[in-house]
Amino acid sequence: MSEERSGANILVESLVKQGVEFVFGYPGGAVLPIYDALFGDERLRHILVRHEAGAAHAAEGYARSTGKPGVVLVTSGPGATNAVTGIADAFLDSIPLVVITGQVPTALIGSDAFQEADTVGISRHCTKHNYLVKDPADLAAVVDEAFQIATTGRPGPVLIDIPKDVQIAMATWHDGPAQRRQRYAPRTRGEIEEIEDAVAMIAAARAPVFYTGGGVINSGPQATALLRELQAKTGAPVTSTLMGLGAFPADSRDWLGMLGMHGTYEANMAMNQSDLIICVGARFDDRVTGRLDAFAPNSKKIHIDIDRSSINKTVRVDLPIIGDCAQVLEQILEVWGDRKPQDLTAWKDRIDTWRQKKSLSFPDNRDAIMPQLAIQRLFALTKPMDPIISTEVGQHQMWAAQHFHFFSPNKWLTSGGLGTMGYGLPAAIGAQLGNPNSLVIDIAGDASIQMNIQELGTATQYRLPVKVFILNNEWMGMVRQWQELTYESRYSNSYSDSLPDFVKLAEAYGWKGIRIENESELDAGIQAMIDYPGPVIVDCLVAKESNCFPMIPSGASHTEMILYGDTVAGTMDDEAKALV
Repeated sequence: MSEERSGANILVESLVKQGVEFVFGYPGGAVLPIYDALFGDERLRHILVRHEAGAAHAAEGYARSTGKPGVVLVTSGPGATNAVTGIADAFLDSIPLVVITGQVPTALIGSDAFQEADTVGISRHCTKHNYLVKDPADLAAVVDEAFQIATTGRPGPVLIDIPKDVQIAMATWHDGPAQRRQRYAPRTRGEIEEIEDAVAMIAAARAPVFYTGGGVINSGPQATALLRELQAKTGAPVTSTLMGLGAFPADSRDWLGMLGMHGTYEANMAMNQSDLIICVGARFDDRVTGRLDAFAPNSKKIHIDIDRSSINKTVRVDLPIIGDCAQVLEQILEVWGDRKPQDLTAWKDRIDTWRQKKSLSFPDNRDAIMPQLAIQRLFALTKPMDPIISTEVGQHQMWAAQHFHFFSPNKWLTSGGLGTMGYGLPAAIGAQLGNPNSLVIDIAGDASIQMNIQELGTATQYRLPVKVFILNNEWMGMVRQWQELTYESRYSNSYSDSLPDFVKLAEAYGWKGIRIENESELDAGIQAMIDYPGPVIVDCLVAKESNCFPMIPSGASHTEMILYGDTVAGTMDDEAKALV
């Protein structure tokens, strides 16, 4: 069946066909025809955020926690530019989004019309692909292709810019499959010769380590299951990037913890001293590698990644395998068969000696709550509920990665590549919508939470029982830490003066506010947060000048980690500072 419909109506029908549940957005003049088409349509639920950046981050949280693409709808000009930070965040962390932006009428493009911006040009470098649609007849195929590009290959954001006149204009709508243009076909399986070489290298290794990333989680639950199966067959220990936490269970004896700048001593030393690194769905980010010329100097490297451009970008590897993590791991397991690995006893004994460093330990403080302890108690008391955790960005983010433990994928939502303050609250809102029966907690800092604190109103409007757990040290903590360690404690503009009363602020938005001021109140305050059926802010006052260790200073190698009790010998040179 075919009939004449407006571009706006064709867009809505196309979203319904894609199985979209939620659209995160904010209306404006250039998208009013789309909002009119949404009016009264119960097939899609529009979530009205308070800022377009919040829309993008909420869509990210929804996507990361459900495995489904998030959808964003914003107006032209400032609506689009406000969303760019979230789009760039999704691009760096490989989160599938479809972002729909309004645009001024076609005849006015390029005339500096009211609320005009070159959205396609602005977003070109932070999207997988973008479109400017000039004919409503193209909309159905464009939307269909946009979802394919966003969700296949290395996932990421795709933007569709639609002028207002195109939204109003009529075109023929066919109630059938869209005529997708088959222009995107990423390689998903490795060549058999590559798989056989990988198996031979793994079987011969005496000190192997799996280095895993967010690509394992993006590949779906099958990939995490296959990773665990391959690890069991090979016995090799596993470490992970910040984005890959949850792909391998944190209670396994072979779990090394997170690696990199704030990773564990055993994870970083294992990477440095290994004879084979099997990189699965990670990209050798600078926060992971440290100083490149000292990174794993004696290791052979296998790199499994669906993104061809990630191969040999920063670290030269011995065996690249381009393909989807799940499919390549399945191929490796098929070729591995009943093969026996090397005896790794000596290697694991070395790792146990590194574990004895207890690199995540921290000093007692009788005068204030240590932030690490607050995270540990939060983990212990919420573990039975298998919560979804989002974070803002800063010290609290790293403490959460170190001291909150994950056993399955899609439970850890954080901004990795872009390091976006203000991510956590809207991401938690998106995750709560996608997982209505889950406990969702945003672990926040007192500075970062204020970046998108207006989204408290979104949770109130949609009756979402989101919890926000603030580690309040009255500083921009990570900035202060760097200034202490590398700028001789010159605390330039890092003190959070004039903080709001977070309890009263919570109450102003209709949330419950809880303040925890000393260790004796910690467990009871966390339990009260858990038990309350609605949204809660916990203002947990922690030691003000605690630092996040372990830490690899920028420009240093894996073997130059700073642990609690270590001192930094002088300030860094200008080149090292530039890498911070």
